[in-house]
Amino acid sequence: MTKFSDLKLDPKVLQAVAEAGYETPTPIQAGAIPPALEGRDVLGIAQTGTGKTASFTLPMITLLGRGRARARMPRSLVLAPTRELAAQVAENFDVYSKHTKLTKALLIGGVSFGEQDKLIDRGVDVLIATPGRLLDHFERGKLLLTGVQIMVVDEADRMLDMGFIPDIERIFSLTPFTRQTLFYSATMAPEIERITNAFLHTPARIEVARQATTSETIEQRLIEIVPTRKDQAAKQKRELLRAVIAAEGAACTNAILFCNRKTEVDILAKSLKAHGLNAAPIHGDLEQSQRMKTLDGFRDGSLRFLVASDVAARGLDIPAVSHVFNFDVPSHAEDYVHRIGRTGRAGRKGVAVTLATPADKKYLDAIEHLVKTALPRADAPEGFTLSEAAQRPPRKDDDKGSRPRGRDRDRDRGRDERRSRPIKPHGEEAPLEPVKPTPAAAAPAPAPVDEAPRQDQPERREERTSDRRPERRRDEDRRGRGGRDEPVIGMGDHVPDFLMRGLKTEKA
Repeated sequence: MTKFSDLKLDPKVLQAVAEAGYETPTPIQAGAIPPALEGRDVLGIAQTGTGKTASFTLPMITLLGRGRARARMPRSLVLAPTRELAAQVAENFDVYSKHTKLTKALLIGGVSFGEQDKLIDRGVDVLIATPGRLLDHFERGKLLLTGVQIMVVDEADRMLDMGFIPDIERIFSLTPFTRQTLFYSATMAPEIERITNAFLHTPARIEVARQATTSETIEQRLIEIVPTRKDQAAKQKRELLRAVIAAEGAACTNAILFCNRKTEVDILAKSLKAHGLNAAPIHGDLEQSQRMKTLDGFRDGSLRFLVASDVAARGLDIPAVSHVFNFDVPSHAEDYVHRIGRTGRAGRKGVAVTLATPADKKYLDAIEHLVKTALPRADAPEGFTLSEAAQRPPRKDDDKGSRPRGRDRDRDRGRDERRSRPIKPHGEEAPLEPVKPTPAAAAPAPAPVDEAPRQDQPERREERTSDRRPERRRDEDRRGRGGRDEPVIGMGDHVPDFLMRGLKTEKA
């Protein structure tokens, strides 16, 4: 059996590994470390939790043992998709490099630029960063990547999901062509394959623990619920989740609860807290200080339930997680394996419970196709029933539709009658009276067509208001009395006077 002492690592690194309590490397470590120490490019394909971080951290520390960093020119670069994963890589570097003089800097969002600039200005051997913050420093002129000797891309498939691939390609173009590249991904999507063909040179390919596998230490359950109302599906799932947690009892010491959307993360965390459960959210929209505080509380046991988006599905090494709850079925089948991989680590037993509705069928089919087995079905906890509040329309609908339709119709009709009722000077309503038709004799006599226009109005306006409208009313009156229609004089038979007037010409 291979041991770390057989891998030709620096003695100071081996001492740190022994002090951390490790003797035997994992398959990805045993396969990736030897070619990395030879200076070759490495393409590692392995799922989270297989020891990938140490597989590139240990040879990196050994290779960087000689030499010295210059200001603003890091000697190595590690790219991670999320702040939490980048911070974890930094922690691993501190553990394994404690007997060396190598320096590091962590560039992640949510932290002041000033502190990071100070570290870069002093010169660092290892730069650990998320792609966005790294490019921010570069565009501000605070960083040069021409001195990078070793470049690591971790969780490349997650980078693809988060839209970082254009940034990764740009960063590759900013580093020297002669760099050594260590590239890690859980899956090999066509886009990932294209990048490896473009930027890696005859890499050593190490593939272990394929993505489709799930740990045997995890007890998986699928609980299906058919919502009685489509607009209350989320509320009914929250009630079912609380019932499942209550049924687990003391066995559920802590748990990570996964949602597909950040808004749902906040809603679920607020709901759990409202029902007396110690829960807090974590997702990409929170401040970095708040995210780290939440993670620290979950690690030290002061926080029992961590409600998370997929930002926490990978890279968070929290070994003592007893349960994982998939409040939402993941839309990507690979994320299911990453989520439930947060429990059952380091040989411990774990439980993964997934809640599903009929709308999740296509996602479940994709998951079962990936893991090549059907997820074990389980029933809802004994005695579980939905509350009346979860079966009523949502509160916003109650505000709009609480009054019966007939009552609304009567109210609207009464408003229309009040509007049509004449108002007396003192605000008293006059009784409604039938409208009497205007007698024909009372119609105003039309003005003669050739009547001279008023001096204060334009001539054309006078012709329109005094001639054409009375003519129309006269015709309507005749029709109302049953008289015979008379021909209407139109523009074809009548020419206005102003058109017949002669133009004044100046005499020569």
